Amino acid sequence: MRALIVEDDPKIASFLTNGFGESGFVVDSALDGMRGLELALSQSYDVAIIDLMLPKVDGLSIIEKLRADKITTPVIILSAKDSVNDRITGLRTGGDDYVSKPFSFGELLARVQAVMRRALPQGTEQGPLCVGGLELDPWKREVRRDGEIIALHAREFALLEFLMRHPGRVLSKTAILENVYDYNFDPQTNVVDVLVHRLRKKVDEGFNKKLIHTLRGMGYVLRED
Repeated sequence: MRALIVEDDPKIASFLTNGFGESGFVVDSALDGMRGLELALSQSYDVAIIDLMLPKVDGLSIIEKLRADKITTPVIILSAKDSVNDRITGLRTGGDDYVSKPFSFGELLARVQAVMRRALPQGTEQGPLCVGGLELDPWKREVRRDGEIIALHAREFALLEFLMRHPGRVLSKTAILENVYDYNFDPQTNVVDVLVHRLRKKVDEGFNKKLIHTLRGMGYVLRED
């Protein structure tokens, strides 16, 4: 899951980036509206959290531009402006929800998950992802294999979700870096190998079938052999 945070207060931006990162999101952030708009127009996100009072380009202008360009990314407005009129204007402009500052991160996360569920196409499967006795519930943040709960760290969960959304498909290190990490690594780094090794120990060890496979020189694939 990819999130965009456009917030000009560095402390709040850092708090949100860390919070959503720990919750399994890949996060991009911008401290001004111009950069936020560039990211929102050039990248694909599952959700955007946008402040209203931003330097260079204000939050409402960002939302108006996205909707004018038919970009349907769910947007949660995060703002210190909390009058009824402010809320109405934000929602009518194209915001999907409105959260006033100060805020609870737990509530904000719940609202993010709610707007993401509503944004799924009608008939889209919202239940757990399942491959060979391995189940991952992206909303409950739970992983089970043969009914046994497997505890994963946020990055391990993000990697497993990425693999399970592409079963049988070989995923390169570059693709994993781009979709599981929120910053660029040298493709030659071993960070992916280390992460896959940790995940494989939790998902495969002690079970009869191996699900995570390495294709040397190509990448990794989740499949039943």
